[in-house]
Amino acid sequence: MAANDTPRYCDVKPRIIEPLPPGLPDTRQRLIQLLRTKWVNGTELHYWFASGPAAQKQAVRDAFAEWKALPIGLVFTEVSSAAAAEVRIAFDQADGSWSYVGRDVLGIPTTEMTMNFGWDLTDDYGRTTALHEIGHTLGMPHEHQNPFAGILWNEEAVYASLGAPPNNWSRDQVFNNVLKKISPSEVVGSTWDPNSVMEYWFGPGLIVQPAQYAAGLRPAGGLSDLDKQYMKQFYPGDAPTGPKVPLLGEFASAKLKLAPGEQADFRIEPAASRQYRISTFGATDTVMVLFEDVAGELRYLAGDDDSGDTRNAMLDYKLLEGRKYLVRVRLYWAGASGKSGLMYW
Repeated sequence: MAANDTPRYCDVKPRIIEPLPPGLPDTRQRLIQLLRTKWVNGTELHYWFASGPAAQKQAVRDAFAEWKALPIGLVFTEVSSAAAAEVRIAFDQADGSWSYVGRDVLGIPTTEMTMNFGWDLTDDYGRTTALHEIGHTLGMPHEHQNPFAGILWNEEAVYASLGAPPNNWSRDQVFNNVLKKISPSEVVGSTWDPNSVMEYWFGPGLIVQPAQYAAGLRPAGGLSDLDKQYMKQFYPGDAPTGPKVPLLGEFASAKLKLAPGEQADFRIEPAASRQYRISTFGATDTVMVLFEDVAGELRYLAGDDDSGDTRNAMLDYKLLEGRKYLVRVRLYWAGASGKSGLMYW
C-alpha cells in the first residue's frame, strides 16, 4: 500500500455502556471504567467461523495464537458451533472489518456475529487487521482516541477522507471511530503509542499536531512493545486450574483479599443437583463468572457485574452433582473497608 493511499479502516461497534450511578467517588468510577470491558483472567474464549476461505480463517487462527504467545492468561479455542462460541466471526466482504469490545460480546445473540473481516488478511496489513480486531475483543480501544495522544485533527479533512472511497463512512462513523476521545479513566497510564496495533494509518493533511505526523502516520504493524505490556498487565500468565484452586464448600464463606484488578478462583463440586445461589458480600465492586470444568476446558455459564451498585454480585444457577465448576471473581474497587467474601448455598 502506497504511503498516500487511504486504507480501509476498522469500524468498531459502539460500546454497550451501563450508566454509573451519580455521586460515585472518582477513584471508584475510574476503576470500574478501566476494567469493565476486560475478561477475568484465565477465561477460555471460544470462537467460531461462519463460512469463509480457508486462508482467511487460518490468518485469524494465527492472530489468536500470536496474542496467546505473549503469553497472556486467556485461552482461545475454536469450536464448530455458533451456539458454543462467545466470539463469532464472519468474512462478509461488503461489511468492512469490525468487532465488539471486550465483554460486550456476551450481550450479542448467538445468531449474530461479534466480529467481521471485510478484506484480505494474508498480507501485512491484513495480518495487522486480524490482530487489531481480536484486540478489540480483548477489551482494547482505538489508540488514536487516547485522550493523552495530544492529536489535533484537521477535522473536515478527516471527514472528507473517510467519507470517500474506500470507506464511505458517515460523519457519525468518522466521529465515533476517530475524532471522539475516550474517557481518560479508560486508559492505562498517560502514554500514547503511535505504533500500537490499535492505531490507524493516516495519510498526509489529517493530523495538525503533533507536527511530525502532519505528513501522515503509519504504525509499524503488528503488536508493539506497549501493546504486549498492556495486555500482559490485564491478563498475566496462565491462571491456575485444577487442584491448585481452593475448593469452596457449601455454606462456607471464603475471604477475598484482592487489590483492584486482581482476582480469585474457587472450585465448586456440589453434593446434590439443585438450584444454588453464589454471591459475593461486602461493600465492593466485582465481576463474578461461573464456568463448568469439562475435561479441563472451562465453559462459560453465567456472570454478574455489580460495579457501581449497592448490591453484590449474585448468581442463581442449577449445579449438577458429579460435575465440576469454577467461580472467578475480579475486583474493581475494594470499598472503604477493603473486606469482601464469597459464599454459595
